[in-house]
Amino acid sequence: MAWRKLWSWAAIAGLAWGAGTLYNVYGGGETTWLRSLYQRKVALAQTIESPKLIVTGGSGAHYTINSEVLAAELGLPVINLGIDGPVGLNLILPSVLPQVKPGDTVLLIPEYLLLEHEQGLGDRSGAFALATGQPLAGNLSPQQLAQNVLMLGVPSLRAMVKSANDIATLGRVTGYYDDPLTEQGDPTVTKERTGQWWQMTIKQPATPYALERIAAFRQEVEAQGGTLLLALPWIYGDTSDPATQSNIEATTQALSAIAPLLYDAETLNIQNDSGLFADTHYHLTPEARRLRSQILAQELQPLLSN
Repeated sequence: MAWRKLWSWAAIAGLAWGAGTLYNVYGGGETTWLRSLYQRKVALAQTIESPKLIVTGGSGAHYTINSEVLAAELGLPVINLGIDGPVGLNLILPSVLPQVKPGDTVLLIPEYLLLEHEQGLGDRSGAFALATGQPLAGNLSPQQLAQNVLMLGVPSLRAMVKSANDIATLGRVTGYYDDPLTEQGDPTVTKERTGQWWQMTIKQPATPYALERIAAFRQEVEAQGGTLLLALPWIYGDTSDPATQSNIEATTQALSAIAPLLYDAETLNIQNDSGLFADTHYHLTPEARRLRSQILAQELQPLLSN
């Protein structure tokens, strides 16, 4: 009798975990939209011929560029493979590699969030790895992997309440990354900030691990026949903060030793106009994306011509 009860509870727990996993990965949980965004971008990348420019990073790449402007200025196909910062360098970088073909140029725009990671992992690394079928790509420890497998089947109350509200008010479930994409992988919807703006500060330079991972990524890109370039992100930041200036300068020197780095030497890409930004200190408005892309094209042209 005891064994029957144990098996009954195990079966119930397994069904509950399975239902939770289906919701999180396919039914409207936070991982649903991240998985879908990645898979849609991969499908788009496979339709673009090489040589091409691949722009990648977190959401600071996804919501930063206008691929049409870049392509027109450079005379080169462009694909936006920016994903989400909390996925971490350990998952973002290897997820890009299969799309790199001989002659391609990869432009990595790492947010400072990514550069501050001590182990290349973020809050969404495990969920992303499992949902996209890459459980071993992020160098997750067995303990982390087991924990992430367990948590993948546990929907958050907040997500479930949001899904229920979406169905009641919109008739469908929505998510942050559920927007349609252009043929180059750019977002088509601009998020708007509802709270007050404040100027961002950078509290530390890039970690040794982040620099080592990016250096390894350069070798991986070159092994695929591609070329790696780097660019500092635009941020709405405090231009008068000495620590921010110092930390970005240290990061700039370290990144420049790995690969050619694109940035404005005077401003270090710190912007003091909040009107350029949408909902975060990295995400740009459509007008700012066009401006940013025009400037990027000017910085890229001499490198690509060589």
